Parts: sequence; structure tokens; C-alpha cells
Amino acid sequence: MAILKVARMGHPILRAKARPVERAEFKNAAFQKFVDDLFETMHEYHGVGLAAPQVHEGLRVFVASIDEPPEDENAPEHEPVAIVNPEITVVGADVVEDWEGCLSIPDIRGRVRRAKEITVRAMDRHGHRLELHATGFPARVIQHETDHLDGVLFFDRMKSFETLTFLDEYSRYWTKDED
Repeated sequence: MAILKVARMGHPILRAKARPVERAEFKNAAFQKFVDDLFETMHEYHGVGLAAPQVHEGLRVFVASIDEPPEDENAPEHEPVAIVNPEITVVGADVVEDWEGCLSIPDIRGRVRRAKEITVRAMDRHGHRLELHATGFPARVIQHETDHLDGVLFFDRMKSFETLTFLDEYSRYWTKDED
């Protein structure tokens, strides 16, 4: 496995629509290695998600930790998942605004409005169909990563830039509002 270079905001790959993964590609050893490299890169940079365009590959695939954090800090963490060719359906009309960051936009945070509840239909890394229902933070992660597959950055979803902040200032001024 390898840690891949993360594209930063301004690189054209982040604004391009990624192509679907073809059925034959799932059995390809290079594709499976790429998915492993996505997981390793996400962990290396302490991300909760990472999309292929963020590592210079225009494929509709992302990896993510989409389970809610366990209440018990001693509970085992769930394995992150690979999601290929996702299609999101919004469930209900509830929208939630919350903080987001991005490995391609390091050290920046901003509040983004997202659907509170979604269903995603996709394939797993082996080409098996999957359907996931997600609410709250997991729904936010899936929407954020799927946006990358469409060339959309979280800045594009912000209704204003008043909350746009560097990570240091976020920690200093904004997180105390969450206590």
C-alpha cells in the first residue's frame, strides 16, 4: 500500500466530474490496490473520508468512516467503507448546518448546510450492490465525499463565508460555542 499525494484546492481535478467505475474494473488488481491506498492515505492524514479526485484520480469512488463515533471510548471502531458510483437520495426535508473541513483545503473550516437524512445506493469495492441509510454526521460525510466526485467543494455549499475560519481560530473562538 502507499500514501497518495492529496490534491489541494486550485488543482483542476477537484473541479472535474469523475467517471463511473466500470464493471470490469472491480476485478482489476490495480483498482483494489488503489482502494487500499485510499484507506491508507485517509488514515495517514486523519481524515474521515477521501475521494479519488482528491488523490488525482477521476473515478467515482471514495472511502469513509461513516459510523457514528461510539459512546464508549473503549468500544472498537467500525471499519471504514469504500463506496463506488454512489447515487444519493435525500430523505425528508430536514437540513442541518454544521462544521466541515477537507483534506484538500487544509486548516480551514466552515459551516455547511446539508440534508440531515439520506439513502445512498452504490457498489462496494468488489462490485456488490449496497444501499445505506444515513443520518447526521455519516450523512454529511457521504454528501461531502460525493460532492468531490462532481467537482464540488464545501465552499460551494456555504450560504455565506462568515463562518469561514482557519483551524486555529476555529479551535480558539468557535468550539467554545459547542460546549
